[in-house]
Amino acid sequence: MSSSPTDQSLIEFVYNEARLLDEKRLDEWYELFADDGLYWMPLTRGQPEGRTQTSLFYEDRLLLKVRIQRLHSPNAFSQAEPSWSQHVLQAPRIESRNDASGAWVLRTPFMYLEVQRNEQQVYAGVAWHHLTWLDGQLRLQMKKIELLNCESALPSIQLLL
Repeated sequence: MSSSPTDQSLIEFVYNEARLLDEKRLDEWYELFADDGLYWMPLTRGQPEGRTQTSLFYEDRLLLKVRIQRLHSPNAFSQAEPSWSQHVLQAPRIESRNDASGAWVLRTPFMYLEVQRNEQQVYAGVAWHHLTWLDGQLRLQMKKIELLNCESALPSIQLLL
């Protein structure tokens, strides 16, 4: 890497990622992930990892691709009446920065609203964006979502937080 991303470009990455989800530009969102990228939502507070413990989501790129294909499919009956989302983000904060290795971690408290028909779900939590530098671009090594109520009985989340 010839130069490191600025703080502002790291923060803009987080805002852009949320916008892609809200605008249902899921294929573009998928391309933000590194080849070995992960999308993880722990089931319990303080869960140390997701590989060997049950999580709400623990998906690699293959599983993300399947999820996106399902959302695009006309046979996705749960989306016959489409769901819509809106992320409301606090300002992302850079929690760690290692320009030498090309690794950055940002923490973003959020509220997420998902609407389908007359039903609205509201979720709050913290998103952790673990970013890396690949082929001259920032990529998601992992997106970890810590829901405030992760241990509650949750309704089916139709889209991607």
